[in-house]
Amino acid sequence: MRRISRQLLARARRIKLLLMDVDGVLTDGSIYFLPRPGGGVFETKGFDCRDGLGIRLAHHAGIKTGIITGRGSPVIEVRVKELGIHFLQQNALEKIEPYERIRQAAHVRDEEVCYVGDDIVDLPLLKRVGLAVCVGDGNEFLRRHVHYWTRRPGGAGAVREAIELILTAQGKWAGILKSYMRGDRALNLKRTDEISS
Repeated sequence: MRRISRQLLARARRIKLLLMDVDGVLTDGSIYFLPRPGGGVFETKGFDCRDGLGIRLAHHAGIKTGIITGRGSPVIEVRVKELGIHFLQQNALEKIEPYERIRQAAHVRDEEVCYVGDDIVDLPLLKRVGLAVCVGDGNEFLRRHVHYWTRRPGGAGAVREAIELILTAQGKWAGILKSYMRGDRALNLKRTDEISS
């Protein structure tokens, strides 16, 4: 991970809730429509396995996660269930209202929320949260309005990079790495304070 400022580390240290967009963040932005055998089409997307592991590690470290996306898709519901993501709001073209519901349900303040976005529709949230992150191939205009710009593009580890930043700032990443170095396959079953030794 590249060198990061003390101010950025201080922001990341406070994070208790990680919220993400889907298209262009958890995916590369491509949407595939495949034909159904009986007619019609269904929508599918591709997700990055490193982002998935990162989300599981965030949960292990006590961080809640959620998705606010402008589109709705059954494949998103499958991914949310598979990873145990805590909050899901689909078909949210306007994201502030669902953000408020999720924030209140998670019992966190704005400064305890990280949001990862990729385009101008994410600006209202990015300007509000404590840690605003844009994926590496996101809209260039966002660069002026975020605290962190990932090196990785959307759908290719950008969310994982943001999670590593947060866990590093919170002093949890080194313990996770040590656990894997010891070959601890039960990592997700233990509390974070048990693996930091």
